[in-house]
Amino acid sequence: MNAIEVSGLTKRYGRVEALRGVDLSVREGEVFGLVGPNGAGKTTLIKGLVGALRPSGGEALVMGLNPLGDRAKLRRRIGYMPQSPALYEDLSARGNVGFFGAAHRTPDLRKKVDEVMQFTDLSGRAGDPVHTFSGGMKRRVSLACALVHRPEVIFLDEPTAAVDPQLRSRLWRTFRELARGGTTLFISTHLMDEAMLCDRIAILRGGRIIAADTPRTILEEGMTHLTVEQDGAEEEETIGGHPEDLAAALRPYGLRPDVAAIDVQTDTLETVVLSLIEKEEVG
Repeated sequence: MNAIEVSGLTKRYGRVEALRGVDLSVREGEVFGLVGPNGAGKTTLIKGLVGALRPSGGEALVMGLNPLGDRAKLRRRIGYMPQSPALYEDLSARGNVGFFGAAHRTPDLRKKVDEVMQFTDLSGRAGDPVHTFSGGMKRRVSLACALVHRPEVIFLDEPTAAVDPQLRSRLWRTFRELARGGTTLFISTHLMDEAMLCDRIAILRGGRIIAADTPRTILEEGMTHLTVEQDGAEEEETIGGHPEDLAAALRPYGLRPDVAAIDVQTDTLETVVLSLIEKEEVG
């Protein structure tokens, strides 16, 4: 069963179409990335999936439940980390996590809070008020709040925006650990290096999905691999990124020794995504 099924989802704000017939599916235990520029409709789509807004049309199911009609059942099975931390600044980190856990009627709450505080590496500052925390620390508290009731699906809206590379790496290790445990993650981001870490991604532009596949498959929309054909046989090789690596890889096929380096430029995911968006605009 797919964790998320979306069919023809639309959302209008007056004359503005924020979502224009979105179709997508997300498998259970998958790390799924929603990629697109600011204003593409990423947050609107997530809010529609967690039951925070009413779509204008179409259908969405999360774990087989309607986000609005089955809201009470669904809320116990999903977690949501919004783009801006929604925390009680005067409460401690532990107090915030405990509050959200109680709101979900989480059994063995004290134990679950202890576990999630350790999991998100917050135990050392569990008793400190949130208003003393940095932006990155607040994001970790937000993540702990979203995880305390052990959801089956977690929605993360720009979870690593404006955080330092070290914290971003730590958060992604956490995401991968959750996925290995069977949790489905639906992550919106405009950072292409993060999109490469997802199992699959969908590119959202102007409220429409213009491509959805694995990052590697989407990269193949761009330009390069090293493939050598010789004597009717074809050989493929993955090599290092230095020009000298390519020269060394080609030398067994007769490249002259005096050729010291060869440089091959390959398109990045960002280049490919921008190209797809531009093609859509032209079309």
